[in-house]
Amino acid sequence: MMKTILFATALIGISLTSIGDATADKKMKGNVRIDGSSTVYPISEAVAEEFNAQFSRVRVTIGVSGTGGGFKKFTIGESDINNASRPIKGSEIEKAAENGVAFIELPVAFDGLSVVVNPANDWVDLLTTEELQRIWQPESNVMLWSDVRAEWPKEKIRLYGPGTDSGTFDYFTEAINGKSQLCRADFTASEDDNVLVQGIAGDKYALGFFGYAYYIENTDKLKIVPVDAGDGPQIPTTQTINSGAYAPLSRPLFIYIAQKSADREDVQAFVNFYLENAPELVGEVGYVALPAKAYELAQERFAKQITGSLFANKDTVVGMKLEDILAIQ
Repeated sequence: MMKTILFATALIGISLTSIGDATADKKMKGNVRIDGSSTVYPISEAVAEEFNAQFSRVRVTIGVSGTGGGFKKFTIGESDINNASRPIKGSEIEKAAENGVAFIELPVAFDGLSVVVNPANDWVDLLTTEELQRIWQPESNVMLWSDVRAEWPKEKIRLYGPGTDSGTFDYFTEAINGKSQLCRADFTASEDDNVLVQGIAGDKYALGFFGYAYYIENTDKLKIVPVDAGDGPQIPTTQTINSGAYAPLSRPLFIYIAQKSADREDVQAFVNFYLENAPELVGEVGYVALPAKAYELAQERFAKQITGSLFANKDTVVGMKLEDILAIQ
């Protein structure tokens, strides 16, 4: 599902970090085109609102077609920035190269994929990663809640999750099933996380997953499920996501900027504003801010226009701190 939000007028908001003098702010014009992840959307939306309070003549459009859908546009030069809830894939890097699209990769926040049920569900105390795999794997024979544990109700599990173009879907299937896109097909899918929230909130026997911010926004409608990866059950919180204790469902979120776009004054101003104000705005929309050093290193990478992906090769960066990854030149 695609939706586009247009920020074309100045909005009244809190005064955040200034960039440039007031005269330059008023005169700057432009059109910053963003697409991609519904998970990263709330962060970029918040940044765009505050940015337009200062740069009122720069139009910022934000599409939500999923991480993969956004990369399809980004790699052929149709957008300036792609919101991404996973690192760019090798095939997407190749497509970008074919079309002469060099890119700058910047992490902007941490997220913890949230496994949720309906508040009326009074039998699920936790789910192990092995149980999640049994539920979500291709050709799963888990059809009823009692197929997970015999003492649970003999009622059909109705599953909800992001669409296959979603980076959240990619990350969850890789973390739980061992390979991106490896998943049973009989679930209600949507690129709009609010549709998933509504579906689970209205269905006692539902089970689903999506980004942490959408759970935080709807705690009155949803019940979080602790996940046990072998070291005891954990729920996503600012502390468990940041520390990595909420494993394996903690992850960084990204924006990707086309290098050609990064040469433009309007895009430079927007990305600098994004990185300078993300520590405050990320928390306001329900995600976890990166360490201050990580934002500093991201600003350096953008200023130097260092292109390519540090995160695409997971074997290289596994176990490394985000700051150490970003320090790689």
